[in-house]
Amino acid sequence: MARAIGIDLGTTYSAVAILLDSGEVQILPNRDGEDITPSVVLFQALGSHDEPLVGTMAKHSAASAPDDVVQFVKRQMGDPGWRFTSTSGKSYSAEEISAIILKRLKEDAELVLGEPVRDAVITVPAYFDDARRTATKHAGTIAGLNVLRVLNEPTAAALSFGFDASAKGLVLVYDLGGGTFDVTLMRITDDGFDVLGTDGDRMLGGFDFDNRLIEHIAEKVEEQGGPSDLLDDAVQVASFREKAEMAKRSLTTVAATAVHVSAGGAQYRVSIERAEFEHITKDLLNRTKDLTEFVLSEAGATWADIDHLLLVGGSTRMPMVRELIECLAGKPANRSVRPDDAVAMGAAIRAAMEEASNADTDLAVFDGQTPVISDVTSQGLGVIFIDSETDREINEVIIPRNTKIPAKYSTSGATVQDNQKIVLVRVTQGDDPNPDYVVEIGSKKISLPPYPKGAPLGITYAYDIDQTVFVEVTDLTTNQSLGTFEVDRLANLTDEQVETAKTKITSLSVQ
Repeated sequence: MARAIGIDLGTTYSAVAILLDSGEVQILPNRDGEDITPSVVLFQALGSHDEPLVGTMAKHSAASAPDDVVQFVKRQMGDPGWRFTSTSGKSYSAEEISAIILKRLKEDAELVLGEPVRDAVITVPAYFDDARRTATKHAGTIAGLNVLRVLNEPTAAALSFGFDASAKGLVLVYDLGGGTFDVTLMRITDDGFDVLGTDGDRMLGGFDFDNRLIEHIAEKVEEQGGPSDLLDDAVQVASFREKAEMAKRSLTTVAATAVHVSAGGAQYRVSIERAEFEHITKDLLNRTKDLTEFVLSEAGATWADIDHLLLVGGSTRMPMVRELIECLAGKPANRSVRPDDAVAMGAAIRAAMEEASNADTDLAVFDGQTPVISDVTSQGLGVIFIDSETDREINEVIIPRNTKIPAKYSTSGATVQDNQKIVLVRVTQGDDPNPDYVVEIGSKKISLPPYPKGAPLGITYAYDIDQTVFVEVTDLTTNQSLGTFEVDRLANLTDEQVETAKTKITSLSVQ
């Protein structure tokens, strides 16, 4: 029987792992012999057909053919308006682009294992909302995978770390990847993994640090007499991005480096010191600090309470990150965790746990016991009400953020008109009372009996382990249910669209 794999579907790089029968977690190399695969797609047009190229060669093509290359698509997940159109005229959604990457990862895993791969656990940032989680599951389905579970990245990293039976206590996972930032506080015990709180920023990662370097390089070239419109040229920006990433990597080990730039028919040399780089990105680092301390505060914990510090994600290799966290905590970060591998390895362990659960057997690791993973909601779930005094819409949170899942909470409202025939239940995600600052993830019209204005209604939300939302509306006059429904997500593909996309992507030859 084919074994389930764990996939870290990253903004900049992705990785695949599997839990072997020996109890060892192994990163599976891709067809190029690399442990990580750049999450980059180059669309090569063969007449009216596309032949996507994924990985390192695609990444190297970004500077010369930026219009044919898709990078950082993870940031577009859950955005129904985003599309990429290839040279052949074919249009692709973010789910389809991610599916192309997943298809390549799946096929590479099959080459190594010598058997078909169907089941997988795919990781997502803990702060991903409902639409982005669902989009990730859809991407897996389109790629031909059976997605066993969508797992939070910090939880996966802690699972990998906790694979060592001696790793117990309060763990802070600081996860700064290529495009997203998450921080999660959890407790590892003999029984399992208990997430206490999480927060993050889905638009903060190494990509943003690179952007600061790109702007810095362009500014220095202009100071040397170069063109002032360098950042208006897509090819030039793509070239700068490649050089900025290389410079950032160099600055993790040396105090200064230089990049050489061709612009306007002339050559320029830009020197960059690590202290200079840290200065121009200090506000980005401080955003991670604020979010981290907020999670600790909400959980009622202090830095002194932390037993283990885990730095996950390639961007944590920047010296200023380790210095910040170790200074705040007053203790060294754990160095046994490899930033690029931990999430995929944790996903592989979770995949094996799912397999064991489905087969009703104990996992042959963790001393023969299958640990319990208790996670939390990353954002609040609410409903839109009409304020009876002001007639204005307000968002009332029903399930607060950082609530243990699965969860079931209720609230009550009332009809706003005599003989009101229907009530529109608008399900929101977010924590602000102002509807303008939350996301409506679904809605449903429920029929009502004819009552006078002010008839009481109950609304119950159930949030399951897969973070699927179920809603029930109750007539509190008769205490009878008026209807239940699963949220029909407004920002995601329909089942029919997923199947159409699956046929489309399956037919592509992904290189």
